[in-house]
Amino acid sequence: MRNPSRCFTVHGRVQGVFFRDSTRREAERLGISGHAVNLPDGTVEVMAAGSVAALAELERWLHEGPPMARVTRVDVDSIEIELSAGFRTG
Repeated sequence: MRNPSRCFTVHGRVQGVFFRDSTRREAERLGISGHAVNLPDGTVEVMAAGSVAALAELERWLHEGPPMARVTRVDVDSIEIELSAGFRTG
């Protein structure tokens, strides 16, 4: 059975504050595959696949982010996508 996957769009002060690398470390800790990329509108897109519990924990973490971030909103969409193993930033 394929792991569930989510697309998170994180709003606020989330670029230039080590958000993507911190997300990668958190995702690796949770055993989540996917990626985190900066978008032109100043948000960060996080595509993630893993267990339901791990995705829920990542979502909770994304609402806070690293110490220098100021997250104002996290949009979440359930998606059906096959993500390769590992987590990357771009």
